[in-house]
Amino acid sequence: MAKPKANTDPAYQAKLAAYRRLLANFPDVELKGATIPYTAINGNMFSYLHPDGAMALRLAPADREAFLATYGTTLFHAYGIIQKEYVTVPVGLFDDTDQLRPHFQASFDYVRTLKPKATKKKNA
Repeated sequence: MAKPKANTDPAYQAKLAAYRRLLANFPDVELKGATIPYTAINGNMFSYLHPDGAMALRLAPADREAFLATYGTTLFHAYGIIQKEYVTVPVGLFDDTDQLRPHFQASFDYVRTLKPKATKKKNA
């Protein structure tokens, strides 16, 4: 099986750099994913960078409604579905690490309250 190719588009790389700058503020959060960068705790994903450069952030219901109203954004659309727990991070906010940091912290805190997902053991 061929190894997936990294997205080398300069616009995407700029978004990936912004995502990494945000994550640098959270030393307990590890960036995962070879082709679709994401963050997860206990098997529960809480943010990711879509291949088109849009960022999805998973929020608790009250935080999600407040985020949608404050930033005039939408629930995240990807792969032909609306991801009901994820918001689309507006471009201007995505590029403003200081303003985005509390929302990312809220996402991190929310996902830590969720039941851990069972891990899948890899065959040896």
